[in-house]
Amino acid sequence: MFKVKNLFKKQAVFIISVAIALFVIIYGFVCNDTLAAVSGTIMSSVSNNFGWLYVLSVFGFIIFLAFIAMSKWGNIKLGKDTDKPEYSNFSWFAMLFCGATGIGLVFWSIAEPLSHYVAPPEGINAGTVEAAEFSIRTCFLHWGITQFACFAIVGLGLAYFQFRKGKSALISNLLEPLIGEKATRGWFGKVIDIFSVVVTFAGVATSLGLGVSQICGGLNYLGDVPNNNQTWLIIIVIITCVFIASAISGVDKGIKILSSVNTWIALILLALAFIVGPSIPILNTLVSSTGQHIQNFFGDVSMINAFGDNTWIMNWRVFYYAWFIAWCPFVGMFIARISKGRTIREFIIGAVIAPTVFTILWLSVFGTLALDASGNWSLTELANMIASPETAVFIVFEKYPLSRLLSVLVIALLAIFFVTSADSATYSLSMMTSNGDMEPPKYKKIVWGIIEAAIAYLLLSAGSLKPLQTISIAASLPFLFIMIAMCPALIKELRKENKKKT
Repeated sequence: MFKVKNLFKKQAVFIISVAIALFVIIYGFVCNDTLAAVSGTIMSSVSNNFGWLYVLSVFGFIIFLAFIAMSKWGNIKLGKDTDKPEYSNFSWFAMLFCGATGIGLVFWSIAEPLSHYVAPPEGINAGTVEAAEFSIRTCFLHWGITQFACFAIVGLGLAYFQFRKGKSALISNLLEPLIGEKATRGWFGKVIDIFSVVVTFAGVATSLGLGVSQICGGLNYLGDVPNNNQTWLIIIVIITCVFIASAISGVDKGIKILSSVNTWIALILLALAFIVGPSIPILNTLVSSTGQHIQNFFGDVSMINAFGDNTWIMNWRVFYYAWFIAWCPFVGMFIARISKGRTIREFIIGAVIAPTVFTILWLSVFGTLALDASGNWSLTELANMIASPETAVFIVFEKYPLSRLLSVLVIALLAIFFVTSADSATYSLSMMTSNGDMEPPKYKKIVWGIIEAAIAYLLLSAGSLKPLQTISIAASLPFLFIMIAMCPALIKELRKENKKKT
């Protein structure tokens, strides 16, 4: 009995998290309609009552990181003063990008610009030049600095406390300067870590489901491959075997190699799309929209109406902010793991600025491709197209040369993004449920890999990923408070660095 109790105490986060995951799988499959109704109500309440907090917090995270980067603390190493970076700049950037945002950016790079063009917020007329300009700069904001700033808040805290202070890689340890070591090692700390795991597997599973749906949509559109449960299962099983094998092989082999390959595919796809697309309008978009993005940045990032209609803002901006925060535990843990030996300033530039610049280049190309081709359809036809975003990219590509090659590259990119995202998520979940061990047991990687795949497949089969996605986003509210607390906790520890030197 004592051994069982001792085992449960050591593995409490893993056992309880797996139990919750299994419950979600069963309940989500059996009672999908109920789950959808409950999750929708929760999300609506969170958005309407706390939308302002999400907007304010994301804006605050950006300011906080800018302040830290420019301060004297920017030179502090994430590790010992003698530590060197483990990975080259290219490998580091590749893993940062592929482990964080890959599937979502590819999935929405065509559909989202068209969505804002067809249905912009109140005060902008659909199908106009103003709507087109708004759509591009909005995509810059959604997929650029706002999401990477959220990831970097958690990643910076974990990297600092883990490599500089010698703490284990647990979210709860980030709050130790505020609540004390006793609380973080007790039940309160375990609750935080379990909650972080639940938010993570829910958010990751839905993103993997989106990736599978677009891969199947592309195969169906290009080759009449049936877009049904059997195809989903085959693709999920194949990719799951690959990413579990990659996760077991470790960061240095699996994730690093796959991320580098995928980054080269992304660069080739980007170059080809630029060549076959409207090159001059793309360059005009890059210059004009970047300028508009900078000019309107403060107004856009804090956009929320005090008296007018907030429907668009809640459905898009707050929704995205909450989704990014739901991804923060796993992405933050992963980018912390690969950033040992970097200075704080290097970390912020690499984890926030560099991927933001690449995202702007990516969306300038694909956003322009989408909007330039939009004249081939009426607004109603465009609205019907983006109602199935998984095939929108392939439909738009048909209007350009080398459409088949571009489509094949997108499918390959999605497949490898699927693997790298699931790979890094599996690694992070295993760390979070192994008391922050940087070399978690292989069986935990296998367990979490199977759980992620099972949730994605079962919810796709049940007809909707939306309930779990909505739940993960609604659950991001408590984690948002944890992230807010991380900022003063980090400042408190950084101030101790000054006292040591004086």
